[in-house]
Amino acid sequence: MKIVSFISQGRAGYGLLRGVDEIVDCSQSLPYPDVRSALAAGSFNVFLPFVNAPATLKASEVSWLPPVPNPDKIICVGLNYRPHLLETGREEPDRPTLFLRLPSSQVGHQQPLLAPPESSQFDYEGELAVVIGKGGRRIAQRDAMQHIAGYACYNDGSVRDWQRHSSQFTPGKNFRHTAAFGPWLVSADDIPDPRALTLETRLNGQVMQQASVDDLIFSIPALIEYCSAFTDLLPGDVLVTGTPGGVGAFRQPPVWMKAGDRVEVEIAGIGTLSNPVIDDALGR
Repeated sequence: MKIVSFISQGRAGYGLLRGVDEIVDCSQSLPYPDVRSALAAGSFNVFLPFVNAPATLKASEVSWLPPVPNPDKIICVGLNYRPHLLETGREEPDRPTLFLRLPSSQVGHQQPLLAPPESSQFDYEGELAVVIGKGGRRIAQRDAMQHIAGYACYNDGSVRDWQRHSSQFTPGKNFRHTAAFGPWLVSADDIPDPRALTLETRLNGQVMQQASVDDLIFSIPALIEYCSAFTDLLPGDVLVTGTPGGVGAFRQPPVWMKAGDRVEVEIAGIGTLSNPVIDDALGR
């Protein structure tokens, strides 16, 4: 199953994607205001009655939202692929390198990423996002996969010079609408082994990043165990697992996203997250 969140005729909704262009609008029937609350009520099970329901919307006629538009938290992992670690010149960490994103910093599929006027160093970072379905605290690695609702693509867009203002990544990771999340949430039941997934990032059609999820330094179960040690993981929380080598900042010369570009993050078995880049208007 693929869960989508969208805006149709000025109303936010959610439902199941069928094929490439048909949506079953579940939000008109379920008593939950959003995907986050639906996951809390029973993860993907609440959507089972709609699997064979007739489609009511065309995907081409809606505006895409992030699959979980309002997560309680977005926990991102830095330096979690060795090729990226090597290109940064950093030593391998003993524990995951974490930072937080705000929900307002992300957009959905096909929505524009905003290049901020404060910087010309707007970088792409293709990643696999893990969405929590069953909440928990101090989750052991052996139990971690049972807490996953599903997976999506993520572009952890980075404003590099602001990221480097201090040892904390927060400013460079939270400019408005600089990350993308989507295009949809694929059920964990449809992806029995996420380590077999492959990721590719393209900028204007040119391949910039390629990797296997199996190359993660800290595995998905290890990340869930670590993060749940210091915070309660809640249904709808997003864990963004890290980017491979090939980011724009460490190319010679550097490659930055700019207005007029289009960036795509494709993960085999999930889909392709595609976003244009435009200039953020000054003073807004």
